[in-house]
Amino acid sequence: MDNSPLMTLPESRHRVCPWWVAYFFDNPLRRFLHPPDTILGSYVAEGMSVLDLGCGFGHYALGMARLTGRAGRVVAADVQQKMLEKTMSRARKAGLAEIILPHLCDGSGIGLSLQLDFALASNSLHETPDPAGILAELYDLLKPGGRFLLMEPGAHLKSREFEAEVAPAAQAGFVEIERPRVARQMCSLLQKPPVKGEG
Repeated sequence: MDNSPLMTLPESRHRVCPWWVAYFFDNPLRRFLHPPDTILGSYVAEGMSVLDLGCGFGHYALGMARLTGRAGRVVAADVQQKMLEKTMSRARKAGLAEIILPHLCDGSGIGLSLQLDFALASNSLHETPDPAGILAELYDLLKPGGRFLLMEPGAHLKSREFEAEVAPAAQAGFVEIERPRVARQMCSLLQKPPVKGEG
């Protein structure tokens, strides 16, 4: 698999967490509090095509690669090249680089053309200048019946801010399935309705 970025666009400057700050929160404590297989194991299966939007240092991207296996594909997307470089460095060390496709995007759009079974945005949607636009783009990227897990930091966003972020999802066409409980996170599991008669 070609692991070169699909596109090269300028980095967004809209409230984006500097890449080096990731060293402070992507650590053994996070791996203990937020184990990817526990949080995502119900949504990601072998052979799936999935997206980690705002992948940071690859905490969830690597976890999803283990869940999809070599028959699957994980797109690790971020607006900062340094994040992607760190993700792929970790992926190579873990023997997962062939599964993960790094994708450099800008803060206003994702810029993918493939169809997804599942998408994750962990602590990233609030950093984009147009969350509603991102939600609409995610809806188009997902296959019918595909799910999207939105996770935001409970210590950083207020409840009303999270609700304002989730509200446009319904306008995009998503149906909220549940509010998963994850330590120190506010979460919403959304689904693109399946084709009538399926799912």
